[in-house]
Amino acid sequence: MAIVISHRSKNAPDVQKVLTKFGCMIKVRLGLHEAGNVCSEEGLIVLQLAGDSSEIKNFQEELNAIEGVRANTMIV
Repeated sequence: MAIVISHRSKNAPDVQKVLTKFGCMIKVRLGLHEAGNVCSEEGLIVLQLAGDSSEIKNFQEELNAIEGVRANTMIV
């Protein structure tokens, strides 16, 4: 799953609540954003998930319900 978060300073706490709720499904989590002199207000989280398709769909729907957040699953 890939999650794009706009307005990170505002939306990150709500995203973290959902990530915690579904935390047992998360095998790998990688968070990326620009850092250094400027801390970007947009971030990307890439997750490797374990679970059935209905659980993953519920997870994705809860993330997409947060304004400024887009989550999509992918198969590699």
